[in-house]
Amino acid sequence: MARTQSTEILAEMVANVLSVDCEVGDTIGAGDTVVLLESMKMEIPVLAERPGRVTAIKVAVGDVVQEGDPLIALDLL
Repeated sequence: MARTQSTEILAEMVANVLSVDCEVGDTIGAGDTVVLLESMKMEIPVLAERPGRVTAIKVAVGDVVQEGDPLIALDLL
């Protein structure tokens, strides 16, 4: 049986979490928005770089994230 490869989508800046646009178990594609961040009154969509299945959501609306904080865990497809 092949081993599943996992990865995390990380915050690229200090920001507030405005929305989480996926749920555990969702299959997402490359380019899909998974989280919407707000920094300096600008909305910044966080996009999946690779397709995968969401295994964990590590933030909630209203959280403040730092650069490098994990947002979403994925099993890659």
